[in-house]
Amino acid sequence: MTDLREQSALPREKVAGNTNTAFLKVVALIFMVIDHTGVALFNNMTEMRVLGRIAFPIYAWCMAVGCAYTRSFPKYVLRMLIALVVSQPFYMRALGHKWYELSIMATLLCGLLAIWGISKRRWLSQYWAPALALLCPCFVQMDYGWKGVLLIILLYLVKGDKRGIAAFMIAFCLFWGENTSTLRSLFGVPLAPLYSWTKYGRTLFTSIFRIQALAILSLPFILPDWGKRVRYPRWIGYLAYPGHLAIIYLIKLIIQH
Repeated sequence: MTDLREQSALPREKVAGNTNTAFLKVVALIFMVIDHTGVALFNNMTEMRVLGRIAFPIYAWCMAVGCAYTRSFPKYVLRMLIALVVSQPFYMRALGHKWYELSIMATLLCGLLAIWGISKRRWLSQYWAPALALLCPCFVQMDYGWKGVLLIILLYLVKGDKRGIAAFMIAFCLFWGENTSTLRSLFGVPLAPLYSWTKYGRTLFTSIFRIQALAILSLPFILPDWGKRVRYPRWIGYLAYPGHLAIIYLIKLIIQH
């Protein structure tokens, strides 16, 4: 989640998708706020949860791009670790999680450590670093689990080819949504006619219209390089995550009293 400065040096590696990470993080924050508001205040409203699926892949992409531009992996890791520690209490209060249920910051941190190992290639770190990062969510519960960490790693590996990014995202989102709920309607539009179209149509549309599979809606933001170039202090990007959770928690307190 590091800011991409226009005055920074060119990336060490080719990046084919959207490099306007400052803009992308604003977009991801909007969708994340919608998602968390749906969880905390609107009884898991389906449409809000669906829109929320767009946020994490964008953050994962921003991390892949950020790792290509960063001048210091240790500083990047330290910033993410501080963000994780600061945001965890707000994550627990706003969304009703336990202390051992870690936020998306832990998932991003695992992905970052994996990419660090892949990039540096020291003592075969390109193998054991991603392996350990994928194993960590199997022992410590965190948002999106090992699949979230895998998404970050693979986006980093395919970041240099737009066709590769598109193909990977389509395949991964279909895999990601396999065990999540099939939507019966969306924004008031019944989806049953699609499911009953033909035998093969039913298989196609029931695979696409699953809650997590609709993370594919993030692709139009990730793939083309677009969006207004914006600048803001780096600390604002890190403060946005615990900040929006704190606001949601305050609203919950006001409603409950």
